Amino acid sequence: MMMSVHTGDRPFKCSLCNDSFRQQSSLYQHKRNVHSNRKPYHCPYCGKLFKTNSKLKYHVYVHTGAKPYSCRHCSERFTWRVQLKTHLLKSHNEGTWLTCHICQKKFTHRRDLKTHLRRHEGVKSYVCSECPKCFCTAFALKDHQLTHSDYKQFCCGLCGKNVKRKASVKRHFKRCSDKLGFKSVFDTITKEINKTSGHLPTVGC
Repeated sequence: MMMSVHTGDRPFKCSLCNDSFRQQSSLYQHKRNVHSNRKPYHCPYCGKLFKTNSKLKYHVYVHTGAKPYSCRHCSERFTWRVQLKTHLLKSHNEGTWLTCHICQKKFTHRRDLKTHLRRHEGVKSYVCSECPKCFCTAFALKDHQLTHSDYKQFCCGLCGKNVKRKASVKRHFKRCSDKLGFKSVFDTITKEINKTSGHLPTVGC
């Protein structure tokens, strides 16, 4: 197992898609996060379900407003570690940018660069179990799978309407807040969305 880390071999192959991994634990994590629908962890604030305890932990920050990651150069604090890393690179020139060797686009995280390179290469490892469509990322596959499901995991905090996608509930919430005269509420929550990498504090169900 240790030898595969140095040689770049990926002997552990997923039986459900074309992805392969250096370690068996990574394969297990991949199957749980991508191919399993089991979500045993639930949020005590809104009831939203999660596949792992770590994802639940980060989600709870949305409700509590906790910002455990602080910048050592200034007074800025962040909800997520990824936000702090990006801040250090952009504001304090600390860290190393990861550059695409094809188009020179820069990234702060190796995972994002890897996903970007897949698009250049046309690699689509994530296959829908309901139809023949394939996707470059697990996120794109999950978003597509909503078209095969009636499950609506997001709801508007103003009128209670349920929708499938986060982007849809954001658009609906804006229209709803304007209609009900709560534009200031929408503006406030929009600021929170920008601070928390797209999470919408008042609408997770």
